Order: sequence, then C-alpha cells, then structure tokens
Amino acid sequence: MKKIRIGSGAGYAGDRIEPAVELAEKGDIDYLVFECLAERTIAIGQKQKQQDASKGYNELLIDRMRAVLPICMAKGIRIVTNMGSANPQAAGEAVIAVARELNLPKIKVAVVGGDDVLDTLLSLNLALDEAGGPVLQSGKEILSANAYMGAEGLVQALNDNADVVIAGRVADPSLFLSTMIHAFGWATDDWDRLGKGTCIGHLLECGGQVTGGYYADPGFKDVPNLARLGFPIAEVNAEGDAIITKVAGSGGCVCVDTCKEQLMYEIHRPDRYLTPDVVADFSHVSFTQQDNDVVRVSGATGIARTDTLKVSVGYQDGFIGEGEIAYAGPGAVTRGQLALDIVRERFDICRLELFETRFDLIGVNALHGGQRSQCSEPYEVRARVAARCQSRQEAVKVGNEVETLYTNGPAGGGGVMKSVKEILAMDSTLLPRKYTQATVIYLESAL
Repeated sequence: MKKIRIGSGAGYAGDRIEPAVELAEKGDIDYLVFECLAERTIAIGQKQKQQDASKGYNELLIDRMRAVLPICMAKGIRIVTNMGSANPQAAGEAVIAVARELNLPKIKVAVVGGDDVLDTLLSLNLALDEAGGPVLQSGKEILSANAYMGAEGLVQALNDNADVVIAGRVADPSLFLSTMIHAFGWATDDWDRLGKGTCIGHLLECGGQVTGGYYADPGFKDVPNLARLGFPIAEVNAEGDAIITKVAGSGGCVCVDTCKEQLMYEIHRPDRYLTPDVVADFSHVSFTQQDNDVVRVSGATGIARTDTLKVSVGYQDGFIGEGEIAYAGPGAVTRGQLALDIVRERFDICRLELFETRFDLIGVNALHGGQRSQCSEPYEVRARVAARCQSRQEAVKVGNEVETLYTNGPAGGGGVMKSVKEILAMDSTLLPRKYTQATVIYLESAL
C-alpha cells in the first residue's frame, strides 16, 4: 500500500530552524510542513503590512527557506506552510527571491488566499462572541478578520504541482491533511479518512511537543537531549493509518504518553473537534508503541463538516506598561512587597488612568496568587507591575514608577526592566461558508 512521510518543520512562528533541516536531510520525507500561526499572529502581521506593504508574513520565512529550499528541491520534498500570515503574496515573492539568490532551478510557488474576510465581516455586521454584539456597534478598532480555511486551496496547489505552497490563515491540521488528500485522492466528503488525517495533523502541528518537548518533567518524565530535540514525522497509508516517529539519533522521544498529551492539547471536546474540513472524533483513538520512538495511532473517525467557518478578529485594545525590579538577600520578600505597595499608592497619587493592574512577586505569587507553593522564603524575588492603559503615554508611566524605586526605596533594588507593548486582542465570530472561497495564484522562477 502506498505510503507518504510528512515532517513537521515548525510548531509556531519563532520555532527552531535546524530540526526542519534535519527532517529534510535525514527524514526520508515527502512533505515538509511549517505551522507558524497563533491566534493573534495575523493581527500583528496586518500592523506590519500597514507600515510596509512588502511585510506582514512570518519573519523567519526567508531564513527557513534559505536553510531548507535547496535540500527540498534536490530531493523532491514539497513544502506546505501558513507562513504567509497577513501577506501570502509577498511571502510567495520572497520565496521566489530566495530561489533566485541561491541559483536554484525552476520553482513553482502557490499562494493560497481567501481567508481575509475583513470587508465581509463589516458588510454583514457579524456578531462578535466576546463583545456580545454586532461588530459595528462594538466600539472596537478592528485590524483584521481571517477565516480558518481548510485544505481545499492547498490541495488544488499540490494537484497543480506546486513545489512550495504558502497560505495565510489555514487551520493547523488542514496543512497536513492537504498532503494526504492530494497523495491518496481522498474525497472531500470521506469523513472517516478526513477525521483520521485531521488526527495525524493535530499530532504533528505543534512540532517538538509530540517528540517530548512539552512532555519533559525532570525526575518524573525524563526526555533525553532536549537541546537537539527532533521534530516529528508521520508515515501515513491510504487508509489513514499512521505511525508517529522522528529522525533516528535526534533528541527527544516518541512514546504513547507524548502522543496522548499532544492529542488532548487545545481540545475542548475530543468527540467533536471542529475543523473546516471535518468534525473529527478522537474519543476512540488509541496509541501502540511499536518500537523505540515509533508509535502507531488508530481509531479516529469523523462526520460531516459544519456550514460555518470560525473567523479570528483582531482589534486594537490599548497598551500594557510594565516594570520589574529585583530584591535579594534576607528580607527580599518583605522589601519586594513594600515596593509593590509603594507603586500601587503612587498610581493613586499620580492619578494614572489604568484599566487593569497586576502586582506580582515573581518567585512567590505571580502564577498561583496568594496560594504560596514554597515552604521557605526565597532568597531572591522580582517585583513586577503591569497595567493596561488607553494610551502609550500612560503606559510609559507604569515602568517609570517602578524605576524610581532605585532611589526612592526600599533598599537593595536592582535590575530594573521596563517596557510598553501595544495590545492586539482577539475576538471571534462564525461566517457561513458561502461568503468565502479559497484562491490560488502561481509564481514561477527559472534560471
């Protein structure tokens, strides 16, 4: 029975590059997939695109392509990615430029679009989930609206022999599913196979998480050689049966438990996992350890997809001002708490306009609040203050008030850090499928 091997080259926008090179060089793969979008990544990309029309795609795209494109072209490995983010067209042109720079032979790049539905969102005045009402009445400064597209456009590009397929907002498992639909000719209403393929895609989509990265917990779940963590490979047959493995000799591990943990990652209902391609059912999935770093996955199914697509809506939501200062030695916690109390009072004295505030002692209560988990007082702490503000000017004052603790007490403060960050927040809505359709544009380069 025909089989394909799919490598996961990235699990998020800033992921390591060398594991993808290792997959291309040693993984005997047919497809190399880079999953690089989080919820707010496209909103960030839209801001970049507004400032420079040639930007707005993944900032590591060019470095990644320089690293893997020569190997992939030489071996016939095809690349599928959502690194196009808010500007897939510019991303495709950047790949062509890299190919020319490296004197590579003819390359065909497919740019997949259709996910940008901002105009549709506004014209239909769709209701936002968290805002609880129509977008035009929400009072929000909307930056972006991108529908989670499925595998359709990617499959078309692969069927048309694209070497590199670049998309914007495509659902994470759909990137991987597209290679299976293309390779095996699965029908788009073969719900069981699509459910199986979606399960495989979900296991691969976070890169090194399934090979032990997110699993590691020293003394409880030891994972070898994490500094050289290998990224996962799925070997899939035409029925959708698969094994999960990695390059021999690479760091990390693939075991039943790493696969179980990744299966449950970001899953609300295992029996009803909604994707643009299928409603997948993972409730009967089982894993079998077949060999060292080789796990068989089986039992996923699926039913018909929904009539709507999720849309992520990005909007401007003010600024976060932040400051930190460290205290060490006897009485560090007491001095750190005094520092926080001083800054809290200073905010009132200065009448800062703050929407939300946090006052944390890192090492004491920053994660679990007042439920201290330590039996003895730590020798060193960092006092952290953060506040959400309407304007950048107000946000700057937050860090400045922390900085004044240097000379205005308490004793022994040092290592001040301060920052201001623009907040790009997210909401969501549902869009009937009839209002969007995948588009594919081809770019070619030849010496």
